[in-house]
Amino acid sequence: MILAVADAGPIIHLDEIDSLALLSVVDELLIPQTVYQELEAGTVPPGLETIEYELVESDATDLGVELDPGETAALAVASERAAVLLTDDLAARDAANDRDVEVHGSIGVLVLAFTRGELDKSAAAELMRALQTETSLFITDAVVEHGISLLDES
Repeated sequence: MILAVADAGPIIHLDEIDSLALLSVVDELLIPQTVYQELEAGTVPPGLETIEYELVESDATDLGVELDPGETAALAVASERAAVLLTDDLAARDAANDRDVEVHGSIGVLVLAFTRGELDKSAAAELMRALQTETSLFITDAVVEHGISLLDES
C-alpha cells in the first residue's frame, strides 16, 4: 500500500497537463491543510474534487528546514506517518532524503500510473514530455529521459 503526502507542486503540474486524476494511483493521499490553503490562494484545480484524499494538520515546529510552508507541512506529515512525499521541489527532495523519507515528483506519479496499468508506455512518456513543455515545472531533458527509462525497467 502506498501512503503519500502531496505538496502543491505535483497537484499543480499534473493539473496543467490534465492528468490530476492520476494522483489516485496512490492508495491513500494526504494533503496538509497548509498545502490546500496555498492552492486556495491561487485556484484549487477543479480536478482535485474527483480524487479521494484526506486533509490533515501538520506539526512542523521541530523540523528545522527552510522550505516554504506547504513543503514543510508535507515533509512533516510524511515524516510522521512514514509516507512517500510527492514534491517537484529540489530543496524539499533534498530535505526528505536527509530524513530518509521516500520522495517522488510528478514524473514518479506517471511511472506509478504506468506500473499500475493506468497508462500505457507511450502515454506515460508523452505526459512526461508534456510536463517539461506545457507546465510551469522546470524539468531538464535528462530528468525526462530518466523517467522514460524507468518505464522500461518497470
